[in-house]
Amino acid sequence: MTATSLAPDQAHARLHELTVIDVRTPGEYASGHIAGAHNIPVDRLDAAVPVLKSAAERGDLVMVCASGARSAQACATLTAHGIPAATLTGGTTAWSRHGHDLHRPADARGVWPMDRQVRFVAGSLVLVGLAVGQRRSAARWLSVGVAGGLVYSAASGSCAMARVLAKLPLNQPRARDLDATLAALATMGQ
Repeated sequence: MTATSLAPDQAHARLHELTVIDVRTPGEYASGHIAGAHNIPVDRLDAAVPVLKSAAERGDLVMVCASGARSAQACATLTAHGIPAATLTGGTTAWSRHGHDLHRPADARGVWPMDRQVRFVAGSLVLVGLAVGQRRSAARWLSVGVAGGLVYSAASGSCAMARVLAKLPLNQPRARDLDATLAALATMGQ
């Protein structure tokens, strides 16, 4: 793959020849993903390197997340292992905005997208810091810390809170799901 990113319409036109890897949490993946995408959360990518290397030898890989940030991180990880991959520009958000369908399994868990989880937790912590700060002024530092973390997150393009939330059980793949995904990728094209 010569490009490091694909626009939604480019990826849609080539979907039949691409291996799509969705690097969001299993809950996010279940809430809507590109049909045929394989779910390997970005924090589990290292375990999937051998299978992804083999898949990349058979065809082009495109990494997908909600906005493009985690898929760009995944591409960097794969590049460090000598595996070429592209990212879907704008992620599933842009995919949908361009009129392309997302597959939503009937038995999907209702897990919020990671950015919504982060906004909820950050907002809740700020409110708690302000409310408790009415009686104990030191609690206001919680709000200051969250605000600083959000500013750093925006400036750096990384989010420590998202990394922590991704470790919650609702955002974790069941071992058999990840194993089944890796097995399916290993046997594709054979």
